[in-house]
Amino acid sequence: MTKVLAVTVVMALAATPGVAVAQAESLTLASELGSVLGAEAACGLKYNQEAIKAFIDAKVRADDMKFPSMLQSLSQGTAYRLKSMSESEKTAYCAQVTRVARTNKFIRD
Repeated sequence: MTKVLAVTVVMALAATPGVAVAQAESLTLASELGSVLGAEAACGLKYNQEAIKAFIDAKVRADDMKFPSMLQSLSQGTAYRLKSMSESEKTAYCAQVTRVARTNKFIRD
């Protein structure tokens, strides 16, 4: 019995780093995508909704329940920060967001 318990504990501990890595990856993706989606209106862009859905289907784990709320918070934060950017900051930000959006097929050429 002790041996089974020890093996179970070792397996749980071994799985924990993987969970932490998956959560970190999810937060990073939510942050990066939130920066792009949150800039849509301020940068004068119009995104292809099917392309966004395809991106989510390809990149976000189906069981990731934290991703939607993280994405929403980070998108709203981006939209808010863009309001206080200087013209030059906004120009640079929007230029890169447009490139990322185009690369991911969120906007069409």
